[in-house]
Amino acid sequence: MGVAVAGVDPLTEKAAKMRESLQKSQTITDDVVSILGSFDHRLSALETAMRPTQIRTHSIRKAHENIDKTLKAAEVILVHFDQYRQAEAKILKGPHDDLENYLEAIDQLRSNIQFFGSNKGFKSGDSVVNHANNLIAKAISKLEDEFKQLLSSYSQPVEPERLFDCLPNSMRPSSGSPGNEGDSTGKKPSSNHHSESQNSNIDAVVYTPPALIPPRILPLLHDLTKQMVQAGHQQQLAKIYRDTRSNVLEESLHKLGVEKLSKDDVQKLQWEILEAKIGNWIHFMRIAVKLLFAGERKVCDQIFEGFDSLSDQCFAEVTKNSVSMLLSFGEAIARSKRSPEKLFVLLDMYEIMQELRSEIETLFKGKSCNEIREAALGLTKRLAQTAQETFGDFEEAVEKDATKTAVTDGTVHPLTSYVINYVKFLFDYRSTLKQLFQEFANGDDTSQLATVTMQIMQALQTNLDGKSKQYKDPALTHLFLMNNIHYIVRSVRRFKTFNIMFEEIHQKQSQWTVPDTELRESLRLAVAEVLLPAYRSFVKRFGPLVENVKNSQKFIKYTAEDLERMLGEFFEGKSINETKRGDFNGR
Repeated sequence: MGVAVAGVDPLTEKAAKMRESLQKSQTITDDVVSILGSFDHRLSALETAMRPTQIRTHSIRKAHENIDKTLKAAEVILVHFDQYRQAEAKILKGPHDDLENYLEAIDQLRSNIQFFGSNKGFKSGDSVVNHANNLIAKAISKLEDEFKQLLSSYSQPVEPERLFDCLPNSMRPSSGSPGNEGDSTGKKPSSNHHSESQNSNIDAVVYTPPALIPPRILPLLHDLTKQMVQAGHQQQLAKIYRDTRSNVLEESLHKLGVEKLSKDDVQKLQWEILEAKIGNWIHFMRIAVKLLFAGERKVCDQIFEGFDSLSDQCFAEVTKNSVSMLLSFGEAIARSKRSPEKLFVLLDMYEIMQELRSEIETLFKGKSCNEIREAALGLTKRLAQTAQETFGDFEEAVEKDATKTAVTDGTVHPLTSYVINYVKFLFDYRSTLKQLFQEFANGDDTSQLATVTMQIMQALQTNLDGKSKQYKDPALTHLFLMNNIHYIVRSVRRFKTFNIMFEEIHQKQSQWTVPDTELRESLRLAVAEVLLPAYRSFVKRFGPLVENVKNSQKFIKYTAEDLERMLGEFFEGKSINETKRGDFNGR
């Protein structure tokens, strides 16, 4: 039993010690919890105490950031304000000493206006904008004066000698002014010194217009133009340009010798004087379009570069009076009383208008130039119409000529030589007449010349028959007819020209194609009805007289039947070799 008690006591003792230890741990735990709780309380108190300091620090930091932003904004404002003051000083000084810096100052003011206008927070912004706008208005006004002064200073009439230097050597007057020397070749074109080769050479010539304003000045005028257009001063600009340049252009033409003559003035002039003036007018038209107007267009395009409609407007307004002065003379001639001797000067005038037609279309482009283009085209058509009417007058005059010129010895009548020479000159204008017939004719323009020639010769034949009956002696009647017909036969190379022309047109139009059979036959018939009767009549009258002439086949190469057969090949769409073989096999 003693053993059992002794064993329990150590366990109890150990349990008591464990209990004691646990109690101590609990006490320590409670103390730690108490300490931690106290520490948390102190941290909360410290955080509460630090919060105002943190708020003040954040506010200070934000304030510094705002101050930096404000300082930077203020710096930008100060820079713009400083630029504004500098620009103001340049504007007040004026453009005369330094135009380039003056234009830069205007651009700077526009930039300042945009800046201050978009920054409403700046209290003085509105006053700066208003003041800058007033400065720009004054500056643009000064620019108008500067543009006018600069343009006027460098706008001088072009002396005739300077214009002649821009012409090819073959077109320069031999001496003196063109007003005294006739046309550019030293001859009077209206005296019928005309040739087709001369015409083709003119087309190949390249003209270089003179510099009407020094090239170094044009960029300055362009810069002034940009500022004035940007300020909305287009019309003021156009007026300054028109008033300055139009007078200079007109003065250049006056120096050249251009006159403004009305229809009544033209009617009063003697033919020799009028003939010379027409020759000069042809020369003046070429110089005006190819040199003066071309030079003016170049100036307009450079000064108003980027403003096409304004350029066209200014060019039209500057050239309007000068063009009118030139065209009015042409209109006066075209509307004056018709006479046979005027036909060739009308053709010369028509030629120059056709030569210049494409250049006029190019130079006088745009809506603003419509009136000028239409006036030039109208004159071209008027000249063509008058020339064609003169043809009809001449044919009628030949047939009805009742001159009392006595040819007592039965020699060649003056009318015969006059008509033959007239017809010869007609063939010198082949290409011109081809263009002229195209203005009105629906049929073949080349065969029309041959037809007109035949009709004139038939009219001469009719008249000579009538004149031959005035002789009482039958032998003298036959002598008169023989002499006149022989004179005509000596000029029978009209036949040769007809052959060449008809062969050319046959070769060309046989290659053309009209698929519709009915339409093709109507076209052929329209040509045949005009050409064949005239050809048959002429060959019948004069053909026998050249049968014994050496190489007579060169003159009368085709019979009327040959022509009819060849007309039947028109519009068949043949190859060029087929048409050549057809010509060869035809004779």
